[in-house]
Amino acid sequence: MATRKMTFTLPDDLADQFVKKVAARNRSHYLAEALAQRLREQDRQLIRACEIANRDSEVQAIEKEFDAISEKIREPWSDAKARRGVVGAPRSNPRVRD
Repeated sequence: MATRKMTFTLPDDLADQFVKKVAARNRSHYLAEALAQRLREQDRQLIRACEIANRDSEVQAIEKEFDAISEKIREPWSDAKARRGVVGAPRSNPRVRD
């Protein structure tokens, strides 16, 4: 597995506890496990919040409204004609080269 060296700033009391309780040779592994666990928990919370929101009748009504929009929304630049090598708006009185 590829690894990356990173630098973090911790509050003094937390850093002191960490240094006292976790051996130097285990600190990277300890932090990696703690971060992975916390990130998994955040993912679980987000999934749970989405599941709850998806059961909400107001959210379902809003989704139905969006689903009813069948016309593709056009981007403002989709109708623009391609102009090779030109930046900005065309000049009304272009310079003439000799």
